[in-house]
Amino acid sequence: MRYGIFGGSFDPIHWGHLLLAETCLRKANLDRIIFVPSGCSPHRAKAKQTPGELRAEMIELAITGYEEFSVSRFEIEREKTSYTVETVRHFRDSLLDAERFLLVGADMYYDLPHWYEVSEILKTVIPIGVYRPGAPPPHAEVFQDLVPPERLELFRRHVVQMPLIEISSTMIREAVAEGESVRFLMPRPVEALIRSHRLYHTEES
Repeated sequence: MRYGIFGGSFDPIHWGHLLLAETCLRKANLDRIIFVPSGCSPHRAKAKQTPGELRAEMIELAITGYEEFSVSRFEIEREKTSYTVETVRHFRDSLLDAERFLLVGADMYYDLPHWYEVSEILKTVIPIGVYRPGAPPPHAEVFQDLVPPERLELFRRHVVQMPLIEISSTMIREAVAEGESVRFLMPRPVEALIRSHRLYHTEES
């Protein structure tokens, strides 16, 4: 089995996230993708986030009916800062006989060599670099000082292009705060949950 690990804040999840996951599932020949909503991320320590359980619930609503997709609450159930290396260790130990991949957008791909204990991350998972039309593809050479040549060649073969879709979680949060429509930016059950919990609203909206 080939598992893709897809981490992020997913605040909220939207069609862009789902399209990225579907693209990697098909083009990288994965069997399953696990969405991992971030807990206390070292990259977002000062940012206000929607509670983890609500973000996980939004993901569950978005992927209902798609058996290849699932959600892990590993990070949001931790009470301390979560580093990617701890998450990949968790899946290394729980998916013993599986090939493990880490879905990474192009920007984060180039930042990955600077992550905490990156050498262990790269031994445990194969990064799948994802880029959009009009942008240059990520180059595995950024890892050439961190992995042996045969593993670097494996990384080179796992770069995929996804269709262009200009949606972001920030865009959605700002639109909700300003009272604008967010229809068709995410699955309708996610939009309904946002409305029912008044997520991203300001006092005026």
